[in-house]
Amino acid sequence: MTRTHELRPARLSPRDVLRVGAVGLRARRARVVLSALGIAIGIATMVAVVGLSESSRADLMSRLDRLGTNLLTAEAAEDARGGTIRLPKNAVAMVERIGPVRHATATAEVDARIRRSDVVPEERTAGVTTQAARTDLLSTLGGEVARGTWLTPAGEHLPTAVLGAVAADRLGITRPGETIMLNDTRVAVVGILEPVELVPTLDRVALVGFPAAKRYFGFDGHPTTVFERSTDASVEEVRAVLARTVSPGNEAGVRVSRPSDALAARAAADKGLTALMLGLGAVALLVGGVGVANTMVISVLERRQEIGLRRALGATRNAIRLQFLTESLLLSSLGGVAGALLGSAATYGFARAQGWTTVVPPWSLAGGLAATLVIGVVAGLYPAIRASHLHPTVALNAT
Repeated sequence: MTRTHELRPARLSPRDVLRVGAVGLRARRARVVLSALGIAIGIATMVAVVGLSESSRADLMSRLDRLGTNLLTAEAAEDARGGTIRLPKNAVAMVERIGPVRHATATAEVDARIRRSDVVPEERTAGVTTQAARTDLLSTLGGEVARGTWLTPAGEHLPTAVLGAVAADRLGITRPGETIMLNDTRVAVVGILEPVELVPTLDRVALVGFPAAKRYFGFDGHPTTVFERSTDASVEEVRAVLARTVSPGNEAGVRVSRPSDALAARAAADKGLTALMLGLGAVALLVGGVGVANTMVISVLERRQEIGLRRALGATRNAIRLQFLTESLLLSSLGGVAGALLGSAATYGFARAQGWTTVVPPWSLAGGLAATLVIGVVAGLYPAIRASHLHPTVALNAT
């Protein structure tokens, strides 16, 4: 009895598949680098955009945590005739009676024109206004003095002023001890503030004490803005009653806001910009994918004799498909890894230059590498199928 043996095609081990797939890449290194560069640029763009956005947002959130989100402001609104409603003189005292309120203070507009010196015409105010401030304003807002000192209990009665950062720059004041003119009164500058992030309007004003404003500039004692800090858990509760507490019977004449909302809105706006930049990165990635597909198609055309020889020696269509698909995946992966490294390095460099904490979300790296694998499969599928359908005789006769 004659025993027959069924012939079965040999199966390539994963190691053999990788080695065969890498042959084409090693033989055409310049083309591989250029093709992988397109993928790398796309992945680097996406990783860097996400990383920079998250780093910026983390820095903004840390600043919000440091500054606090429990600050509320109550401002005098305009009436029907366009005039400003006057808040009660005891508005701060009334706000302090609200249970959860920890600190309350106020500022007020003062009708005093600011000039650098008495030789400057009165109409040239340099875009700086005057406000009266209580001595507890800076501690309530979390502000800091850059140079000099803040208003003291004694100094708030004297013709002294503290300038906001922008106001000092516009007036050309670089150090405490210099003088400016408020109307016809010479006022000594005792301090210059750091930028006040939660209330940036204070950067453009000269601040004098309430008693000095009454004595020298005819201030009537009515505040225009009340600031209060409460416990974090009770912010909304205080917000609901703040207007009618500040101005009983005329709560419509008071605007209540939370300054930290502006910074939170900026973080939300950053998300929109991030989505746009991710779209641009996706376009670059698509272009890179087209480059990989083009490289693989050309590789199939150039290597028809190699394909025909392998087919003649017994390589199956599946083996040919797997070879070229693996080559495409390796090419895309090479670009993806390089892009992830470039994007992370760019994020680190820029974030460090800005003084931010570097944040590169792991999902952005994983997503970028997954995208390269998808591109590798899609870009290599058609060339792999085309290579597997080449007839050995036709392929060997190709010139």
